[in-house]
Amino acid sequence: MYRPEIKVIDCTIRDGGLINEHRFEDKFVKAVYRAASLAGVDYVELGYQLSKKQYSPDKFGRSKFCDDDFLREMTADVPGGAKVATMVDIGRVELDEIKPKQDSAVDLMRVACYVKDIDKAIAYVKHLTDKGYETTVNIMAISTALQPDLEEGLAQLAECPVKAVYVVDSYGALFSEQIHFLVNLYKKYLQPKGIEVGIHAHNNQQLGFANTIEAIRKGANYLDGTIYGIGRGPGNCPLELLLAFLKNPKFNLDPVLEVIEKEFLPLREKMEWGYIIPYMLTGIMNQHPRSAIALRAGKDKDKFAQFYRSLINDAEYS
Repeated sequence: MYRPEIKVIDCTIRDGGLINEHRFEDKFVKAVYRAASLAGVDYVELGYQLSKKQYSPDKFGRSKFCDDDFLREMTADVPGGAKVATMVDIGRVELDEIKPKQDSAVDLMRVACYVKDIDKAIAYVKHLTDKGYETTVNIMAISTALQPDLEEGLAQLAECPVKAVYVVDSYGALFSEQIHFLVNLYKKYLQPKGIEVGIHAHNNQQLGFANTIEAIRKGANYLDGTIYGIGRGPGNCPLELLLAFLKNPKFNLDPVLEVIEKEFLPLREKMEWGYIIPYMLTGIMNQHPRSAIALRAGKDKDKFAQFYRSLINDAEYS
């Protein structure tokens, strides 16, 4: 699969940081940025732009806030490295505190929202574009969205200065037919305006990579992945699989394999992510993984049948 317009975004630090409150060591963040850059990845998402007025730096690591000093430190030893991306959550950032692009280390601001907040996301996009940033909109929990609401939102997004709009399978609930439908629906509204479609797939049902491939086949050109599939709960489409699948000679698998060997295997001994039954169950039930996360943190973390029955009971009475 080779299309020169395809862009790959590494979300390792941003999505993986949801496991540990973004308390990665600087050495680890630098190693990830360096490996992804040497691998030819287009953007590396190094965290969030969280408001320090709303969230205490004492609770979270540096990549939760992505100060320019932090970003420049993390990227300094890789001249000509990948562009830097950060994520902006609706209502969790002070827009007026974001510097103009010429004074910032960030290239791409990824605005995350639910369907109900697309109007707010458009306002964010316009504000950030005026400051000189590239922007995307990531529509989260797309598996729970009603089609009329989604179509209305896509029609509005088509009129704003955004580079790409993402299908985000937050709950890892989608199958290939639904991926096909959604990518085609996004393209119907966005493609005539020159706006790309992106895919961000979670791996609850071992389909993160497969669903990314299906999105590519239907024309998605902005592709998210994480090194060794790291991410909250079951994790994400593994970056190494994605780069190996893409037939673009600019991508180099070797630096990613090396950083997995040196950094991720030791980290895996301290943090849990990947395909685990409780996350599979929330995926097939199209639910947020918070209940599975709570289970894995408790003494009954391996009582899968009991957990499944509780999900069934909750669904029956909701």
